[in-house]
Amino acid sequence: MLKTNPRTASARVAPILLFALVVMLTPSAQAQTYTVLHNFTGGADGANSYAGLTMDRSGNLYGTTTYGGVQLGACDDGGCGGVFKLTRSGANWVLNPLYAFQGLGMGDGKGPLARVIFGPDGALYGTTYSGGIDDCVVGDCGIVFRLSPQATACKSALCPWAETILHSFTGFQNSDGGNPAYGDVVFDSAGNLYGTTYTGGSGTLCYDSTCGTVYELSLANGGWTESVIHSFTPDSPGFFPYSGVILDSSDNLYGTLTFSLQGASGGVFELINGQSGWSVTTLYDFTSQPEYEPFGGLTFDHAGNLYGTTCCGVIQEGHGGAVVFELSPSGGTWTLTTLYSFSNSGPSGPTSTLTMDASGALYGNLYGAGAYDYGAIFKLTPSAGGWTYTSLHDFTGGADGAHPWGQVILDANGNVYGTTTAGGSTVGECYENLGCGVVFEITP
Repeated sequence: MLKTNPRTASARVAPILLFALVVMLTPSAQAQTYTVLHNFTGGADGANSYAGLTMDRSGNLYGTTTYGGVQLGACDDGGCGGVFKLTRSGANWVLNPLYAFQGLGMGDGKGPLARVIFGPDGALYGTTYSGGIDDCVVGDCGIVFRLSPQATACKSALCPWAETILHSFTGFQNSDGGNPAYGDVVFDSAGNLYGTTYTGGSGTLCYDSTCGTVYELSLANGGWTESVIHSFTPDSPGFFPYSGVILDSSDNLYGTLTFSLQGASGGVFELINGQSGWSVTTLYDFTSQPEYEPFGGLTFDHAGNLYGTTCCGVIQEGHGGAVVFELSPSGGTWTLTTLYSFSNSGPSGPTSTLTMDASGALYGNLYGAGAYDYGAIFKLTPSAGGWTYTSLHDFTGGADGAHPWGQVILDANGNVYGTTTAGGSTVGECYENLGCGVVFEITP
């Protein structure tokens, strides 16, 4: 579970994901080439990346690690995590640590779980799960941060970027949010920033904490002001948003919720910004279906359909609780279609947001299933009224990595990039001696 830090990802995630079950899927395609671009060591380069990557126009990769970096008294469990940049140099890739978080004792963030993304000003924006203010049920409450290159020329080959804390969450204080988890932040057309928190808000208790929020950060007069635009409650479609929100062309927000009063399940929601403020609508409630727990977020296609995954849940009546789904709007309602079901995947299914390529194919991850029970990267291709599953890589738990959690991305040539939370050639204190994780590339 997520304790005062995210080492075990969450009090409700870890117990589910510790038990990896074998999933019977189509055999891996052999045409792909899998390459490890970087093995994390748990030192200054970081360790255990739960987030995916972001690519700039030059093809450089940016990401976060939940552990490693600079280890101070405030981070006595292996470092507070950091932000890194990977640059191609000939046939190799070179990692440059951009920032190392210092934790609560230094007034800084700790343990990022989400990606960094580029804002309208070209800086990197992201969140940490903890650090900041110590007033949350599961520890300190986390921050939203901005990273930019130093204003003056750097005289060192390893030049850290400058951090600005945009907001420190306060948890129960002022009905604020707490503990942003795996969701990226996103900007609307006016430059406002949106994200989710796993706890906090003004709602009633959901299990042992308040139910989570969607928040907005607005820039004015050189400073950022946070507003909670929705606090979730135990009512439909659920609570505890692990992932972030996405925007449509009208700047309405869409996201997923992982739990409900029935336990696992959750649902899909929309937040509409009307003249009287924000209003929430349930697009789909998973409590009446065998699918369970959407940990990942949503992806739009060009026609306005939404795509997502469910991760986990109890295997019952032949269902493994893990699916890829499509939600299609029609006449003011949304219809859910199951595109692919991971039979008997149990608690080891997809955890990330899907990525869609130009042809409409979908790319995602399996956290702990696959041929070796250490996870897989898959592709779903639409064909003849159905979808064809292809495993691009099944992780062995060795030097190639283990347990991918974050979203994969594609470059213009169709190469796939991502990270794993464990595995790799560095075996030490990382992830119960399973390795510190890797950055990988899969070429078609």
